Amino acid sequence: MPIELNTLDTGGDGTPLVVIHGLFGSADNWRSHVKAWETHRRVVAVDLRNHGCSPHVIGMGYAEMAGDVLALLDRLSIPRAHVLGHSMGGKVAISLARLAPERVASLIVGDIAPVAYGHDHDSVFAGLRRVVEGRPANRREADALLAEHVSEKAVRLFLATNLVRGEGEGMGLRLGLDEIQDDYDAIMGEPAGSESFTGPTLVLRGRDSHYVADEHLPALHEVLPEARLVTLDAGHWLHAEQPEAFRESVDEFLAAVESDAA
Repeated sequence: MPIELNTLDTGGDGTPLVVIHGLFGSADNWRSHVKAWETHRRVVAVDLRNHGCSPHVIGMGYAEMAGDVLALLDRLSIPRAHVLGHSMGGKVAISLARLAPERVASLIVGDIAPVAYGHDHDSVFAGLRRVVEGRPANRREADALLAEHVSEKAVRLFLATNLVRGEGEGMGLRLGLDEIQDDYDAIMGEPAGSESFTGPTLVLRGRDSHYVADEHLPALHEVLPEARLVTLDAGHWLHAEQPEAFRESVDEFLAAVESDAA
């Protein structure tokens, strides 16, 4: 059963751009990009289930998460959309494009391939559990707890976007941490769907990231045969590390897609 996702919707006319965040992220992480894009198009940034301000529910399968986004398009009376997803959100976007291609005007995938990956978030889960147990009084204390397991400051700052003031003393997380961790295998798995998506597709990868390595390209082109591959001088969080180059690539792609459709 699809759930009602929380959204950041700029409103406006034309074919909207739907933005889907990655694991442990939220629509809030995309506010600077949304602000830039909303000057010339409608943007709908979503909080996936168990993330941001969306409900916590069991099940993190890609068919389920794509179903949530499809239900959102129905609720907002959006017949077709350009769909952009980063990392886990990229797999949700690919799943949506494969399961309901008639609803996807174009697909933009940020640094992820349609393949299964190994487990590499153990330290993050441990750090987040430490925060939940420690009930820090402020963000400084939360960072110290996270640092017991997560050494990278940039990663800790990203994870800290999930901190909220609890009803009692101390800070907690707005993530559905139990639900995410219980179905982590599904998150690391392949996108849903069995068909190729043959619509216009842009895949952006980071030069310093291992998520879209050359060895993944045969699988990528099998699922996304029309994919145009662009490599940015960045790591996995290419939209944060190279925001202007990322937006420029997206804008050029969408302009070409909309020109062809005119």
